[in-house]
Amino acid sequence: MRTDFNRHRHLATPLANPPANPLANPLAAVRNLGILAHVDAGKTTVTERILYLTGTTHKRGEVHDGTTVTDFGSQERDRGITIFAAAVSCAWDDHRINLIDTPGHVDFSDEVERSLRVLDGAIAVFDAVAGVEPQSESVWRQCDRHGVPRIAFVNKMDRAGADLDTAVESIRERLHPAPLVVQLPIGTEDGFTGVVDLLRMRALVWPDGHGTYEEGPVPDALREEALRRRRLLEEAVAELHPGALEEFCADSAVSTPTLAAALRELTRGGEGVVVLCGSAYRNRGIEPLLDAAVAYLPSPLDVPAVRGTRGEAVEERAADPRGPFAALVFKVTATATGRLTYLRVYSGTVDKGEAVLDVGARRTERIGRILRVQADRHSEVDRAVAGDIVAVVGPKAARAGATLCTPSAPLLLEPPTVADPVVSVAVEARGRADADRLATALARLVEEDPSLTVRTDSETGQTVLSGMGELHLEVAVEKLRRAQGLDVAVGRPRVAYRETVVRGVSGLVYRHVKQDGGAGQFAHVVLDTEPLEVAPDTAPAAGGTAFAFRSTVVGGRVPQEYVRAVEAGCRDALAEGPLGGHPVTGVRVTLTDGATHSKDSSEMAFRTAGRLALQAALRAGAMVVLEPVAEVTVTVPEDAVGAVLGDLAARRGRVSGTVARTGTAVITATVPLAELFGYATRLRSRTQGRGTFTTRPAGYAPAPDAATAGTPSR
Repeated sequence: MRTDFNRHRHLATPLANPPANPLANPLAAVRNLGILAHVDAGKTTVTERILYLTGTTHKRGEVHDGTTVTDFGSQERDRGITIFAAAVSCAWDDHRINLIDTPGHVDFSDEVERSLRVLDGAIAVFDAVAGVEPQSESVWRQCDRHGVPRIAFVNKMDRAGADLDTAVESIRERLHPAPLVVQLPIGTEDGFTGVVDLLRMRALVWPDGHGTYEEGPVPDALREEALRRRRLLEEAVAELHPGALEEFCADSAVSTPTLAAALRELTRGGEGVVVLCGSAYRNRGIEPLLDAAVAYLPSPLDVPAVRGTRGEAVEERAADPRGPFAALVFKVTATATGRLTYLRVYSGTVDKGEAVLDVGARRTERIGRILRVQADRHSEVDRAVAGDIVAVVGPKAARAGATLCTPSAPLLLEPPTVADPVVSVAVEARGRADADRLATALARLVEEDPSLTVRTDSETGQTVLSGMGELHLEVAVEKLRRAQGLDVAVGRPRVAYRETVVRGVSGLVYRHVKQDGGAGQFAHVVLDTEPLEVAPDTAPAAGGTAFAFRSTVVGGRVPQEYVRAVEAGCRDALAEGPLGGHPVTGVRVTLTDGATHSKDSSEMAFRTAGRLALQAALRAGAMVVLEPVAEVTVTVPEDAVGAVLGDLAARRGRVSGTVARTGTAVITATVPLAELFGYATRLRSRTQGRGTFTTRPAGYAPAPDAATAGTPSR
């Protein structure tokens, strides 16, 4: 019998205790889900097939053709990857599913983090050939931190080398959940045509790959294997679920209703993960995936009430449309028609035209329009209620992480965490006309993507853009060029080198005499200079200078006001050192003697004498160039320790410690800042994307000879 997907809906896994009737409580029929995966695992194709099968779109979008709904940005279509999280809505079995297609590249993990903060469940997509890949492992850990229940979909079962069992074993070994496989593939590689539903013991076959399937008995050749796997599934569930265990002990089997109910509870509690398989590109396996998402993943009613702070008190708000309005902003975008603010509504109801409070900024905003989002297309609605994910037009200053709520019942929700940026580039406008526009465009970039930061280096004067990786920054700069029409030059930030005294001089005499008509200038000073010992974590690391000045002049030979002028002149001389014009740090100056003139001496004359005298003393002594160094903490898998240590050594890093943890190693080293440019990309390539690192300033250290010419050593 052939079943048309537009006319027939069934649960591939019926529940013993199904959710409340959607007509009785509409929130029970809502699923807020994310599609998560490593780049190229096929999650965007999965999203496209879901939209097509639910009737949301009428043509299947393809990544390679640039016709997908969720990858609508010009850079996403050019690169063939998801860069920005895109929200879409669809309907299945009288349920509304709000989907967020998230990026799979490690550079955009912060976009995933913000999405997970507002999701109730997730579908993790794995490649049937590669199994668990580095970024799929990372997003899985992010789900763990947020407590997001998930099901797994092993995609690309039609590829050469595809193996469901191998992929499931990689899930078990690397992600450590209990994989509960509810399907058996029919056919392998090019011969993959369908699946056996192990709960109902029925075969679902997609013979033509056009969105229709045939349901029938399990093929004779697979019956014995299907029965064996059904038994393994029952045993695995009985080990984790008390109700299933009781039935298994009593009857030596677990009934389908009990098994389905147990799978739902195990999924919601995080004790197990339901595993399905298919080929999204060939349109095989998507309907059972949708059925499983509805059956096992939670509605807004099934997740704990959101917690926030109201003054000093912690308060909970349940997903109740009749409660006080509270919503979290998780994304802000600028479009040709205005600023869109994306919200997850946790409680209450908001109508268009209503005034709401931005709790963190203590600012009242007005909701002008409320939009149901379909990636880059929108449909206007009159209100949004608890459980909704919508975009609103109107708020002028609400940033990602802001809480919008009823002014009479303020509640501050915890914002998504923002990772510290690890890679930086210097940006500048090529033309004067673009200079002012660049600052505005950079501010808008940071507003849309909080994982980007912009700062102006006080010493070099460069505008420095920092982000999560080189691709992340490349995309941001390209957005400046395409969206803002700016001609932007990009380069490596200059390193702020310093110069310091290694050997000082004693008794340097300097006389400043100037006579050109009228009152002249006269100042006579005698200076000693010596190195000043500086702790590595003091002022130089933060951009200051270490300098000490004292006077041992006796007998009033240099009045006190002139002593202060000499000190001011010495500080002027610290701006440029004799080796490369870098600021000077780590020097102690002692004024030992001097002389004045009754008419021609002045504070200006002694300030000039102090500056020129110290410059002469620095040239006469021994100087060395210092470069900034950072303490780097690298966390890597045990099998990558050797490669990472070798790379740190090549970057002139000095390893100070290595600590072994379960499956990982934490390496601490001091590395010149100039050698850290590009390190994020190198570390990911040497650890298959599983390595992470953090840095903090650690002061200055002598630089190699290359740096004395004012250029980085690398």
